[in-house]
Amino acid sequence: MKTVICPGSFDPVTNGHLDIISRSSALFDKVIVVVMQNPSKSNFCFTPEERAQLIKRCTAEFHNVEVDVYGGLLAEYARQKNAVAVVKGLRAMSDFEYEFQQAQINKKLNSELETIFINTRMENMYLSSSTVKQICELGGDISDFVPEVIRDDIVKRIKRGVSK
Repeated sequence: MKTVICPGSFDPVTNGHLDIISRSSALFDKVIVVVMQNPSKSNFCFTPEERAQLIKRCTAEFHNVEVDVYGGLLAEYARQKNAVAVVKGLRAMSDFEYEFQQAQINKKLNSELETIFINTRMENMYLSSSTVKQICELGGDISDFVPEVIRDDIVKRIKRGVSK
């Protein structure tokens, strides 16, 4: 059984993330979507556990997708889960440069771990969690950018954060 990991911060999960998860689910036996706790990122709208719950709601139809939270090294997590690869979505060349560096580091830390890059679909090339949050903060409609099942949760959280 081939297990892969789709890591990210997912604050919040977008249609772009869901597309990569869906396509990975069709290619591999088991997909673990892991909310990584990245100490270099701050200003999160949702806790890691809340993000995991949102992802679970969005991926409920995929029977081979699990969701987890982890705060250590991705290479070690992959070893613990017997994952053969990390799957990363790429939007632009700038994504590739960063992700290529990360892939090389993960390979050094876990020589059996591969990284697979999946190009994002054209309609998601501009999409990021930061963009979604900014649009929502400014009162824009995020319906085209996030799964419908969690849209209201995102709007409520971000609107509450703006009114503080």
